[in-house]
Amino acid sequence: MTSLTQRSSGLVQRRTEASRNAADKERAAGGGGGSGEDDAQSRRDEQDDDDKGDSKETRLTLMEEVLLLGLKDREVICKSDAPTGDVLLDEALKHVKETQPPETVQNWIELLSGETWNPLKLHYQLRNVRERLAKNLVEKGVLTTEKQNFLLFDMTTHPLTNNNIKQRLIKKVQEAVLDKWVNDPHRMDKRLLALIYLAHASDVLENAFAPLLDEQYDLATKRVRQLLDLDPEVECLKASTSEVLWAVVAAFTK
Repeated sequence: MTSLTQRSSGLVQRRTEASRNAADKERAAGGGGGSGEDDAQSRRDEQDDDDKGDSKETRLTLMEEVLLLGLKDREVICKSDAPTGDVLLDEALKHVKETQPPETVQNWIELLSGETWNPLKLHYQLRNVRERLAKNLVEKGVLTTEKQNFLLFDMTTHPLTNNNIKQRLIKKVQEAVLDKWVNDPHRMDKRLLALIYLAHASDVLENAFAPLLDEQYDLATKRVRQLLDLDPEVECLKASTSEVLWAVVAAFTK
């Protein structure tokens, strides 16, 4: 994220988006039709899906969620060596399992991302990560594939097709630091906590906060700053913590 504290034109964008959402709610409220009990049950069912993390029809990986947050609307230590079913993760775990002596979390992040000057270790790099994640999202019906012409060549793009999935993801991130804020990272859902840190490291967390009103935006970014200011070495020593999670956080926030 370029900055959690400095804003310019984003103010107008957030107000416009918030006003549009408020107008949609007023129209829906005045439209009548349908029983209140059915609406309440529908909201409860939707909330149940949100609380579980993802709806049954579209379960996204953390990396896919980070990529999805970064898309515009128009556009390790192994505890088990069993396959996860995710191609990118299994590829990374295979490298970790077969490498002796073991590397640190910081080294693995640099090796797998290709940020290493050692030519003998370039084979560790995961290739075409963004494109492979985008293809996964195409298969899950979230994105589509198009060809766009740029002067002398065609470029493959992956525009968003299912905006409901993205809006549910944005709502989940917003609620984590607003309505459902618990002021204790160890009481937060570990997957959601990891998503916030990874989205920040990937400079896409701002996209989830852009639609918020000013007061909500300031509160959300303040609470994210609280998470970023934590000392991973201290947090990993606390009870019921995830050492791997905090090791990755330390690598990205050093």
